[in-house]
Amino acid sequence: MKIVLYVTGCLGFIGFHVTKACLDKGWHVRGIDKGTYAANWNLLSKLKAYENFVFENKDINELDTLYECDYIINTAAETHVDNSIVSSNVFLKSNINGVHYLLEKIKESKNKPILLHFSTDEVYGDIVQGFHKEIDLLKPSNPYSATKAAADMLITAWSRTYNLPYIIVRPTNNYGIGQYTEKFIPRTIKYLIMGKKAQLHDQGKPWRNWLHASDTACAVIRIIDSNVTNDVFNISGNYEEQNIVVVQKIVKAMGLNGDLYQYLDTNHSRLGQDVRYAIDDSKLKSLGWSPKADFDKELKLIVEYYTKNFIW
Repeated sequence: MKIVLYVTGCLGFIGFHVTKACLDKGWHVRGIDKGTYAANWNLLSKLKAYENFVFENKDINELDTLYECDYIINTAAETHVDNSIVSSNVFLKSNINGVHYLLEKIKESKNKPILLHFSTDEVYGDIVQGFHKEIDLLKPSNPYSATKAAADMLITAWSRTYNLPYIIVRPTNNYGIGQYTEKFIPRTIKYLIMGKKAQLHDQGKPWRNWLHASDTACAVIRIIDSNVTNDVFNISGNYEEQNIVVVQKIVKAMGLNGDLYQYLDTNHSRLGQDVRYAIDDSKLKSLGWSPKADFDKELKLIVEYYTKNFIW
């Protein structure tokens, strides 16, 4: 049986799915979350329903003791690109300093748990054609992805210098029910519910690959069960499309009629906008994992959820 000491950011969107997947395996989990604006405190009662779960309301930069364990899964991060462009200070504190702090605590520990760190496909930068592999050069395009790339480099450097075991995962765009409304899909739904025009960067031309959070959690379990260490794994979703098409599907699922552009505000251009993210996840699939969620079916469920549950 694995003992996962911490799943950091356990009240976040991805963190919750990963925490629940670990608990469902019967593993002991100590969840930690400092409770940022994006944390969902309603999820805590669901996690506390498990006897093998303990919670700490704490910043990862303030952890004191690391108890003996097998893994530390780090999902804690500031993640919204637009926020990083406005002000990057908190991104450096959480995404770089936080990872450095974890590495130092692991270095000081006796049993040296494996740090399973959540990075992002954005560390590679964009790619017009083809797919990025794990060995490709990191070329982040914005402050958010730059802090994630920096954390990846800290981890691999600390591993080589201090012989610390690690796993880095780089997933594509996660989606699903319960995602905070600053993200693309729930934000679009929220604006349309409010009768406002949905904001669409760069006329909706950028391409994104969509990965359901439940598939992400399954990938983590598969990696842990495979007992691999000191490696990087891309995690790709099974649906790639331009943002404008995704919005069109949302409008249709909400039963809105007429010209699509009456519902859109396309007068926005993101600084450092990436044209297309695309990654090769054949290494992960060789372990026996593949994404299962059907994007169109899940999108209808997401629309239904946010239509019934208004989130500020």
